[in-house]
Amino acid sequence: MGLKESGRRLLGIVLLLVTVAAAPVEARTVLELDPARQPVQLQDWGDAWIDTTGETLVDNVASDTRIEWAPTRQGAIYPVTTGKSLWIRFTIPPAPDAERWYLEIPYPSVNRATLYTPDSVGQWLPQSAGDTLAVADWPVPHRHPLLPVVVSAEEPRKFLLRIDNPHSFSAPLTFVSESYLSRHEQRTSLILGIYFGLAGLAVAVGALSAVSLRDGAYGLYAASVALMGLAQAAMTGIGGLHLWPHWPAWNDVSSMVLPVLAVGSLLWFFAAVVSMPERSRKLNLVLIGLALLSAPVALGVMLVEPSLRLRLMVPYIVVASSVAVTAVLWAARRGDRYAPGLMAGMLPVIVGSAFPLARLWGLIPVSFWTMHGMQVGIAIELPVLLVILMVRSQQRREHNRRIHGLDRIDPATGLINGQVFVERLARMMARSERLKYQSAVLVIDLVNIDQVRRTFGARSAEELPLRVAGRLLSAAREIDGVARLSELRFGMLVEGPLTAEDAASAGPRIVARCLMPFKNKPIDWVAQVRVAQTLVPTQRADAQQVIDRLSALLNNVAPDSKRAVFTLTS
Repeated sequence: MGLKESGRRLLGIVLLLVTVAAAPVEARTVLELDPARQPVQLQDWGDAWIDTTGETLVDNVASDTRIEWAPTRQGAIYPVTTGKSLWIRFTIPPAPDAERWYLEIPYPSVNRATLYTPDSVGQWLPQSAGDTLAVADWPVPHRHPLLPVVVSAEEPRKFLLRIDNPHSFSAPLTFVSESYLSRHEQRTSLILGIYFGLAGLAVAVGALSAVSLRDGAYGLYAASVALMGLAQAAMTGIGGLHLWPHWPAWNDVSSMVLPVLAVGSLLWFFAAVVSMPERSRKLNLVLIGLALLSAPVALGVMLVEPSLRLRLMVPYIVVASSVAVTAVLWAARRGDRYAPGLMAGMLPVIVGSAFPLARLWGLIPVSFWTMHGMQVGIAIELPVLLVILMVRSQQRREHNRRIHGLDRIDPATGLINGQVFVERLARMMARSERLKYQSAVLVIDLVNIDQVRRTFGARSAEELPLRVAGRLLSAAREIDGVARLSELRFGMLVEGPLTAEDAASAGPRIVARCLMPFKNKPIDWVAQVRVAQTLVPTQRADAQQVIDRLSALLNNVAPDSKRAVFTLTS
């Protein structure tokens, strides 16, 4: 180390000791801009003072010895508001000047931050950033205020910082070098890119699904996600940097207007998902009314004096969120199948939103969770809500399919009905005749239903035909068909080619299958059936006539007959 360099360091140490000696008796953490330890926090090295008039000039702040300065504190919450200014003075000791350094204020919603630096003749040169200024006009356009500081390797440098904000200020003041800032922003951009990419994908899927499936819930989902994404863009500074860099007025209010609109759209979405119009017309009107109220509340936030914005925004979000949670819990208690999943998706957002709301009220200082808590919650919520919508849509389509298929499907068992059975039998007969093979058709009667009703009750008598339907389906092949022709009568198509022995064994196999005990049922809780069967095609009858003849054969069986299988000869 040369003598010149040693002299510089010695001079810096002497000046630093003089500065510390002039400070209060309590020892403070020395501000050391070490490139190896970043970001560097101001901590208690600076002094703070709140100007209650908001009109004191920088020269007076620098020279007035009557000002009662207090040491800055990590995590301190300064109760500024409209008409008040927070002043912070600090001195940067000699520091390496090989690269540029910046004062970083990681709070995009601060109205204005002005850093004053003295020039060679003692004049204070200002640099300003904040959401009331166009981001494009900041000294360094960024997501949050980033003000260049000029350091010296030979002597200390004094600075004054003025903060103007309509509500409390608690953001940490940190110093970062240009190389550190570049690396840190790459990581931050990756995280934000993943989040906004996920939100954009969710909006696209929701919008396309709303059109293709004709489901309004998907449209409400897309609108809610879009508003939540824009709200997060405003709150993280992405909006001011990339979306509206030349609109300072909108940049100032967007971080409060967009969350209000997002909560309103979510209320409408929740009402649609849990089918609130069908469950409770009054509660649905409350939810829709609160959702529509978001528009005048957002307009009020834009028009009122800045310090009053919180009094509109926070109560609306708290009330609307409470009503939404109550409504979803109410729907869950009444058996809504989607409400529990909806509640699970809401919880991370409710927890995440508590941090920025508490920050706005001045209860906690700015931190990672106040800045990104809602992003984490929304990132968890988006896929959960999308899965709920997909399941809901699938079940609704299945429900509509069943309704539209009532003229062809038995609603209790899901089997085809008599009309479809006749159509399929006619096609099977034509196919068998064309391909020169034989198939079989069976008509099955459940004959012990009265005995089951007397022994086990009416509920068992209602259940037994459904169990028989299951047994017939399990005995049928994929190419076969099973139908419910009436309450206690079923039909089965056995596709050929069949030999005479195969056809003859079909009926006894069905009888034996139905006589097998059912799991968790008494041993005598079984299904006794009678089967009438015949081979097709036949030259003497069409499909309907074949079924009528098989039915007549079963109808003519004596009630006390022990025989179970009857064959109709052509």
